[in-house]
Amino acid sequence: MVAESAHLSEEQLAVLLSGMYSLLCAALRIPPSSLKQEVFKEDLKLLRIPEEFIADFAKVIFGNRRPLLEAALQKQGNQLPRMEDFKWRVEVAISTSSLARALQPSILMQLQISDGSTHRFEVPVAKFQELRYNIALILKEMNDLEKRSILKIQD
Repeated sequence: MVAESAHLSEEQLAVLLSGMYSLLCAALRIPPSSLKQEVFKEDLKLLRIPEEFIADFAKVIFGNRRPLLEAALQKQGNQLPRMEDFKWRVEVAISTSSLARALQPSILMQLQISDGSTHRFEVPVAKFQELRYNIALILKEMNDLEKRSILKIQD
């Protein structure tokens, strides 16, 4: 068994295998035209992966079996549903049973998800502004992470 010959516990072996799997999945999601072999190898060196493993990883990612691996990765059904359609509108109630709500704008949203479900909800303007701010903050953080990514994307 590999764990015995390398003097690893089963837990350590599980961590190593899951790390290798995550690394391969992340690299396979990047289009081959954007991921350069030299940059990939340098990134693996920065992660302190041994040289003999770097050659094996590069052979897997840049070899002739990549299309098969990409197809297998896409077939995996453990992906979350995606948003297929998003509709919204601003609504101002002129007369309601509640005087406090009269002439108060609200945002009506409808999400259609890839699993076929549709979700409708109403959001007050203040909550919408908070949502908008948080999304902008997340996009900024994603942009910052992309700039210092382990696997650099180069066009």
